Order: sequence, then C-alpha cells, then structure tokens
Amino acid sequence: MKRHLLAFATAASLAFPVLAANPTVELKTSQGDIVVEVFADKAPKSAENFVQYVKDGFYDGTVFHRVIDGFMVQGGGFDASMNQKATRAPIENEDKDGLKNERGTLAMARTSDPHSASAQFFINLVPNTFLDYPSRDNWGYAVFGKVTEGMDVVDKIAQVRTGNRGMHQNVPVEPVVIQSVKVISEK
Repeated sequence: MKRHLLAFATAASLAFPVLAANPTVELKTSQGDIVVEVFADKAPKSAENFVQYVKDGFYDGTVFHRVIDGFMVQGGGFDASMNQKATRAPIENEDKDGLKNERGTLAMARTSDPHSASAQFFINLVPNTFLDYPSRDNWGYAVFGKVTEGMDVVDKIAQVRTGNRGMHQNVPVEPVVIQSVKVISEK
C-alpha cells in the first residue's frame, strides 16, 4: 500500500509541480494586455492549477464569456463559438486563504459545489465582499492572483456590449478573445 501511495504522490507532483514563488503571467487579449501576479504563496493549489493550464496553452483562443460591468469579467472556459473546453478534474476550494475579492483580483469560478473550480476564472471589477468566505453558501470564491498591469484593459472589457447567446447571459456581442497566455517570470 505504501508503494501505491508513493506512486500516486509522485504522479501528483509531476502533474502539479510546486511553484517556488509567485509567478507573473501575461494575458494577451483582443482588447490589450493584462499582467497578473499569481499568489502561489497564499493559494498554492489554485495557483498551480492556473499556471499548469497556462503552460498547457489551454487558455489560448478562449474568450471572456461573461462580462458584467460593476461586478466582474469571467473567462477561461469557452471558445468564441461558446463551445466549452474539456478540463482536468476540479480542485479543492482555497477560499479560507485570507485573500479577499477586491478590485483587480483573480478568483476561481465555480458552480454551487464549492469544490467545482477547474479552469474558469474571473477578475473582480469592484470589491465583491459577498464572494469572500463565508459567503451565502458558507464558502467563498478562492482568490489566487491580482492584476499588476492592464487594469485599464479589464475596465475596457467591462464596457463591451453584451447579450444572450443560447443559454448564456452577459456574453460580449463581439468576442473578447484571450489570444495567448504565458508565464513571463517565475521569481
């Protein structure tokens, strides 16, 4: 049994290498560039998950598919035709990390299941304290990063015209494409 657990631990370590420090990630979008510091020191599981999706090229060609001015912009799960991309298994919610959903922070998007976050994330446009632990469902939305450059771009995205698209609401009429995402420094 020990041997099996060791093999599992080794496989898990290869899937999510522990980040040494807070990496910086650049999102090139059709509206401009956004630079984010990822808080590997305070939200290690969420940070490692996000950075692995970045390194896999998962976010390239996805869109900000949900934009609500005065609230947040959400992306990382759909292409411009609103086809949802397949993801890895969900991660554990790190909402108790002490980080708050303040303006410019990135948090993991999830369903009503607190441990359902996988690839989708959102950028808070305002302090969304009602999303902090403990929110209405006694959980919160785990913050794992913050915009360090390009908040003006995020604000520009927040101003795009939106509408309904199939069962989806608040979808930009003209897609806001995340053209590429890459790690630009691992301090």
